[in-house]
Amino acid sequence: MKNMLTHARAGLAAIAAALSLLPLAASAQGGAPAPMYGNLDYGVCRGHDPACFHNWNAVRQNKILVYTRTAGPRHANLGPALGPGMNPPLTAANVVQNALIQWGQEIGVGVDYTEDVTQLSHLNDYKAVVFASTSRDALFNAAAATQNDAGRTYLKQYVRSGGGFVAIHNAFGTEYNWPWYEGLLGNANFYDHGRAQNGTVVLQGFDGITAGLPRSFTLFGDEWYNLIPFPTNVKFLATVDEKSLAGGTAAVTGGHPGHGAFHPVAWCQYYDGGKVFATTLGHDAKLFQDGSGAPGQIQFKMMIEHAIQAVSGAAPFCN
Repeated sequence: MKNMLTHARAGLAAIAAALSLLPLAASAQGGAPAPMYGNLDYGVCRGHDPACFHNWNAVRQNKILVYTRTAGPRHANLGPALGPGMNPPLTAANVVQNALIQWGQEIGVGVDYTEDVTQLSHLNDYKAVVFASTSRDALFNAAAATQNDAGRTYLKQYVRSGGGFVAIHNAFGTEYNWPWYEGLLGNANFYDHGRAQNGTVVLQGFDGITAGLPRSFTLFGDEWYNLIPFPTNVKFLATVDEKSLAGGTAAVTGGHPGHGAFHPVAWCQYYDGGKVFATTLGHDAKLFQDGSGAPGQIQFKMMIEHAIQAVSGAAPFCN
């Protein structure tokens, strides 16, 4: 019994020590720091080291695939759900898809698009895949009444062979129950957000993805996601100044105190062989509409175009 108690106390001490090492964020209310829960180990090579990149499939078409399937809430900027197959007809309301096609053309990259999970079997044809405001179990094949395994396997094997991945906005509200995907996002997941409003984006150091952007700029109408877990072992590219938000993060539902002085909105990392850019930005349709006049639209577009080029190997990545 004495040995059992000794081991139990040692175990509790180890847990307490581990918890004390979790990084902390300053509370938006100015009180005690808020813990950035979840510096997790996903069992893969991830972080800043280019040695984590696997250039196993160097021969890919100069194209990207835009994936916008939603299995839950659907952002208005995606427009009506798309039909099956690759490149089904679009309407003017499919703002995100139309914008990414145009932006790809402007940087010399072909763009296919789909919401059909079976089309992910062709991922190895592409330099990058963009998950733009997907939601919930976006890799589930309901028509075949199968589990998510096939879609998940397509994505995992693609990334492991050196594929590029771009996550935009509600890509953080996707595949909640898949730890590998959470790691792909940088050890981060959507927790909650406040009302959509303008905020000040602040760059964090220099990187090719943010080249040409001002040190800070106002961005129109975003939701400024709070994240649990909080991203770790990534290169932070941009944050939001919470003081620029009306009421700070007091409007955030669920009682989460926000991330205070360091609230990331964009970052990059190597992950399990691939290159990843992730941003929580991109809520409002005006950000995807050239000429909309929305504050930050031009800067947002530049960042997305640079990110596509970087994860595709056409520009320096996470340098």
